[in-house]
Amino acid sequence: MGDAAPGPVLFVATDLDRFETPDGDAFADDVTVSGRCYRRLDPAYYAWLRTKVAAAKRALDAGRLSAAAFETLREAFNAVHAWAVRHLGAAALLAAARTFDPSRYEPPRPDDDLLGCGALRPRTPWSPAGFVFPASGAWPVTETVAADAVAKVDAIRDEALQLGWSEAALYRNRGHLAFPYGGEWGLVCFLDGDARIGSVTSEAITIERPRGATTRFPNPAAATPCRARVPGRRPVEALA
Repeated sequence: MGDAAPGPVLFVATDLDRFETPDGDAFADDVTVSGRCYRRLDPAYYAWLRTKVAAAKRALDAGRLSAAAFETLREAFNAVHAWAVRHLGAAALLAAARTFDPSRYEPPRPDDDLLGCGALRPRTPWSPAGFVFPASGAWPVTETVAADAVAKVDAIRDEALQLGWSEAALYRNRGHLAFPYGGEWGLVCFLDGDARIGSVTSEAITIERPRGATTRFPNPAAATPCRARVPGRRPVEALA
């Protein structure tokens, strides 16, 4: 008797964006697509995602997260949960949850030539009134940005626009999910006090930090190929 055909595989990002494929063997466990890192869903990763949603619920209860943002997370996780129960089994999920230790689990992160999700938040506000982009619209989350961060982006704005960057990619600090989740935050959100802008190209802008550390902020409008993470290699944010 031949081997049974493999079942579908769900890849999930840390912001709960996801895609399903019938040919999971064609992918590594972690893949990066357009700057967003996805991991093959298994019971351990499901347990980790569940802890993140629980943390978001605590943030909601404490008034640090809007009801609309939490509802978006809840609906996305419920879809992942339904898939996991159907394809992984409720017993396996329950067993993983009972033994899961979040301090020993390494979540997926982008490759080391992409901006990591652990970027530091700006420390000082732009003004008492607050800098917001876009200025209109109902957005559940607004990330506070520093005055000097806006000034740094202003300094390269014209050059970046000529190279195909949008103002949203440069300045956006309003979104649907808490920063840095959602993949919609602009460059200005990642420029903490010690960071400065290095090279500016149509594909990416480099962010330089003290002691020579450099990260790459990709242009969302530029085509980025899907690349698999090398097995056994731990991705890091620093380039140099």
